[in-house]
Amino acid sequence: MEISLKTEIGGKSLGIQTGKVAKQASGSVVVQYGENIVLVTAVSSNEARPGMDFLPLTVEYQEKIYAAGRIPGNYFRREIGRPSEKETLTARLIDRPIRPLFPKNYSYETQVIATVLSMDQKNDPDTLAMIGASAALQISDIPFEGPIASVRVGRIDGKLKINPDIDEYEISDINIIVTGTKTGVVMVEGSGDIVSEMDLLEAIFYGHQEMQPIIDLQIELQESVRKPKRSFVPPERDENLAQRIENETAQHIHETILIADKVSRNAGFQLLKSELMEKLGEDFSERKGEVNEIIGDIKKRICRDLILKESRRIDNRKPDEIRPITCEVGLLPRPHGSALFTRGETQVLGVLTLGSGPDEQRVETLIGEESRPFMLHYNFPPYSVGEVKRMMGPSRRDIGHGGLSTRAIEKVLPSKEAFDYTIRLVSEVLESNGSSSMGTVCSASLALMDGGVPLKAPVSGIAMGLVKEGDQVVILSDILGDEDHMGDMDFKVAGTSEGITALQMDIKIHELSRDIIEKALEQARIGRLFILDKMMEALNEPRKEISPHAPKVITININPDKIREIIGPGGKIIRALQNETNTRIEVDDSGLVKIAAFSKKEGDDVMGRIKEIVAEPEVEAIYEGTVVKIMDFGAFVEILPGTDGLVHISQLANHHVKKVTDIVREGEKIKVKVLEVSRDGKIRLSRKAVLAEEGENGIEDQ
Repeated sequence: MEISLKTEIGGKSLGIQTGKVAKQASGSVVVQYGENIVLVTAVSSNEARPGMDFLPLTVEYQEKIYAAGRIPGNYFRREIGRPSEKETLTARLIDRPIRPLFPKNYSYETQVIATVLSMDQKNDPDTLAMIGASAALQISDIPFEGPIASVRVGRIDGKLKINPDIDEYEISDINIIVTGTKTGVVMVEGSGDIVSEMDLLEAIFYGHQEMQPIIDLQIELQESVRKPKRSFVPPERDENLAQRIENETAQHIHETILIADKVSRNAGFQLLKSELMEKLGEDFSERKGEVNEIIGDIKKRICRDLILKESRRIDNRKPDEIRPITCEVGLLPRPHGSALFTRGETQVLGVLTLGSGPDEQRVETLIGEESRPFMLHYNFPPYSVGEVKRMMGPSRRDIGHGGLSTRAIEKVLPSKEAFDYTIRLVSEVLESNGSSSMGTVCSASLALMDGGVPLKAPVSGIAMGLVKEGDQVVILSDILGDEDHMGDMDFKVAGTSEGITALQMDIKIHELSRDIIEKALEQARIGRLFILDKMMEALNEPRKEISPHAPKVITININPDKIREIIGPGGKIIRALQNETNTRIEVDDSGLVKIAAFSKKEGDDVMGRIKEIVAEPEVEAIYEGTVVKIMDFGAFVEILPGTDGLVHISQLANHHVKKVTDIVREGEKIKVKVLEVSRDGKIRLSRKAVLAEEGENGIEDQ
């Protein structure tokens, strides 16, 4: 049965349709907003995967280039298998809010696929994919505790707006995606142009209020479809075994939890598990996964009790206390800026490289090809957590953390007019025990200042946690990895001393109230400023000059008519200039020429040669030129690269000349004076005028 429902969001119609396409999926919807259309399907297998200790959920988001009416620009002329950065980031946006809404211990392979079928280039389809994921799961037989809805919130000229157009992003000082349920917020992701905590809080709950019709629409859709949910009964736990393990290990777990050093703490738990399995005997060797799960539950309960009842954390810190911080800059001699940021057992090396225009990243999107002058790449090698893993390309997590850090930093970068460089930052996570993404923000900010990039303001970041049991709530500053695992929230906030530039909030409980989010933002602000003060002790402002190893960017404006003379036939001249001077040259249609050189000498050399090429002949000026062509009526002389003029036979000497070759020959260098430059660019030259000025009296003819 085909069902189609509509509501209005942000002044535009949003429709959800089901029952027409992809009917073999467990749940399938088509979401339309303007001319944006996204198909979202949800499928869950009929057999559970044994031994799974996590939800086997995969989420895919696909942007088909045909959706924008274009053919892919790559060699294959089709979408290549590896997802783009935008597709990866959007898949994470969908995954994070829906994952906590599946039943605990649900071990059936589940896949959500969102495919952009049409894109009007006005609205970003990412929020439609998020809505579609919730709707597809809601109407399916898959157990899911939804619905949820997502909207983008912007602020233009001080006024909040739902789902602003893409071309409004540049003028919006807030750009966040808010996901929520009927009664609370479950996820926030986005950036602000150094925006206050209260302004962002207002934006978050404005978005929550405006998304309610989308939630109502999904409830109505589910009631219309009337598809029963499959029965799911979580596997029963062996309570006798659980009690035995509790008796054997509770005290030992409590003592081990309080070991401050992560490596020693993990080693303590490994020893505890080995000793327990030995005590249980061979009969339990097949039930190791069940034993580990019970130990994990005990560990989680004890950690949470420490915080809620004793106001103590794993490493004995208070809830709002920040770990010890050290910062160093200028560690690497050849890169153009570097910084090492260490916070507790999380350590990140930030490395800056400066380049020129050709170094910008070219990205094909549904909107078209984009050039990105700023890149931030996050790397998380296995040794950072003491593991052995195969080294592959960047994971979804790497791309996600890099995306968050990019949003945090790009708001404080100088304009292209003020600093005409391509900027690449690389974050190398050397140790990790919680919030390496915010460590990346801190190290990146310091590396930029070390490299002499004139930032508007330095940026720091902090990750906040939460433990909530009933009405009892404790918010944690600067969380450890274990606190992230056993807690109810991971709330990352980055910003300057004046306001927020980026934030990302995920929760493991169903929703958060305004009061909790407000308190978390304020506690994050205090912690962020504390971290910023520590950073400023290492370097409190950008260096006055960039690294001597960085390219020097020189610009010159030329007559646009002269561009072809710099380029040359088939790019011959510009390639020769670059190869001979070891520089990079960009020529804009407006006549702006940018030169990137690795030394002042190389820059001056190529600048001089370009000036020669584009120089305009001046009337009355004398040039030494080369005879390039002989005609019966005179000789053509090249006085500037690519510029020649005619010396009429009557202007070759102070006497009558019968034959041009009696005076000059091709290839000969002679001095000539510019008599006239006509409107159409023709140049009239005279050798006779030069001879007269130099006192020649025609002896050559005698």
